[in-house]
Amino acid sequence: MNNPAIPEKYRDAVLNDASSSIIEVLQKQTEGNKLKDFIKYFQFPGVFNNPIITGAVKRFANKLNNFYGIESAEALSIANTLIIPVMQEMIRESKSGETKDFALATIISKLTGKITDVNVLLKQFAVA
Repeated sequence: MNNPAIPEKYRDAVLNDASSSIIEVLQKQTEGNKLKDFIKYFQFPGVFNNPIITGAVKRFANKLNNFYGIESAEALSIANTLIIPVMQEMIRESKSGETKDFALATIISKLTGKITDVNVLLKQFAVA
């Protein structure tokens, strides 16, 4: 990350905050009635006004603003530049099947702490 708005001494911390913002939003989506939207997000990634992406971007922008003193508009710009491509790559990896760590079942299992049969969930939510 090479952005003059972020002092070099904070860059590692900022990257950690970006990662945690994504994880926090994804974890929240796996709770309760939001799991269906979570699964749809990975199945139909072309929806860019997706609340999952928006949530991660806003959460990270808030961290940039609150913890690093970056103005809101610039924080939002940085968050969009960093979060969206990372989440799109995560979707690509989950769909490709090349890496088991990014398989949808693995992601859900790691976020919830439970082993999950995604096929059962897909049938249950009728999005297969």
